Amino acid sequence: MRDQDPSDRHAERRLTTKEAAELLGVKPETVYAYVSRGQLGSRRVPGGRGSTFDLKEVEALARRNRRESSGSSPSGGELSVRTRITLIETDRYFFRGVDATELATHHSYEEVAEWLWTGRLRPGVAFTAPEGSVAVARGAVDALPDHTGPTDRLRVAAIAAAVADPLRFDLSEEAVLGTARTLIPTLVAALPPARRGHRDEGPLAHRLWARLSGRDADEASLRVLDTALGLLVDHDLAASTLAVRVAASARAHAYAAVSAGLGVLEGPLHGAASGLAHRLLLDVLDEGNAAPVIAEELRAGRRIPGLGHRLYPGEDPRARVLFGLLEEIPSAAPALAAARDVVATTARHTALHANVDLALAVLTASSGMPSTAGETIFAVARTAGWIAHALEEYGERPLRMRPSGHYVGPKPPQPLPEPDRPLPA
Repeated sequence: MRDQDPSDRHAERRLTTKEAAELLGVKPETVYAYVSRGQLGSRRVPGGRGSTFDLKEVEALARRNRRESSGSSPSGGELSVRTRITLIETDRYFFRGVDATELATHHSYEEVAEWLWTGRLRPGVAFTAPEGSVAVARGAVDALPDHTGPTDRLRVAAIAAAVADPLRFDLSEEAVLGTARTLIPTLVAALPPARRGHRDEGPLAHRLWARLSGRDADEASLRVLDTALGLLVDHDLAASTLAVRVAASARAHAYAAVSAGLGVLEGPLHGAASGLAHRLLLDVLDEGNAAPVIAEELRAGRRIPGLGHRLYPGEDPRARVLFGLLEEIPSAAPALAAARDVVATTARHTALHANVDLALAVLTASSGMPSTAGETIFAVARTAGWIAHALEEYGERPLRMRPSGHYVGPKPPQPLPEPDRPLPA
């Protein structure tokens, strides 16, 4: 580097990769990840192999990272995390700037996942699982009780697959992408089949169908399932995705990060919501009318599942796409009519639009699938999004997601507590 005048050394000083990494508190390879994402500029060293970085720019990035690690957003509101994956706007959402509904409609789940991970489309890409990983995961899942739910099965399969992978602690982008491309099909292959004699081949949606329904699938039904997977692949910082990013911030490997997401997904307000909508539709089909079913739900003080979404004032765009595809399937007509009856009946009480859980319920209820099938579809689909967020988080400063607690307990110092007296015999 050229000599600089002492008076402007701070203004023009450039840092080596090692110096920039130390100031940011990250590894040198993470500095280049910032460059590739456009968060940091670099300049090649004349006649050398390294790069230099502007001091002021590095310091500004370090300040932004510190703000995020304190749990506050620039506006002082809720936790805000920079991401290049998903943008949600009024009744629309985008994957890396591309309309997500268009992407999922015209490309397979695997292709959408690759776009989310790499920003590149790979036409015809197919995910395959190593036989060894599948055998270990199936063995673990098969040992579970029959009443085990789908998310528990998937979480056990993910842990078993991790144990079978000695390279799981390699957090480089190439290694994590390799994990993603084998973990997702391993999760599907580990689930018990709905009927015997199936063959694990073809697109992932075809293999998943055999785990969810004992019926043969026509092309229209498989297209709905594949599109649903693509639509559900990510949805910004949902609760499960935030859990994944926290795990990745602590440098948990990809299997563990996915397991963290599955743990949150099991809640009735997240991945399991479609099961409630599924059972609601079956009740409406049994009654032949949504009115008595809705009345009973409201009387019991329960919210109507499958309706409303806090991010969409109108209809959930994912539901809109799936309803359009389901209209092309004659066997889905009764469940589709029941769903519309639910929306119309509830509108007399409050104007709520259908969300993706109701659309998933139409698919599962009309395809001979159990009420838990929507949860399985959601979990398998979202695994790809979790991997995308984990990859992003691995490029950030470790342990930055550490908000401070607001203590509201007794004012210290308090005296030592007295031991409880034993209960009389």
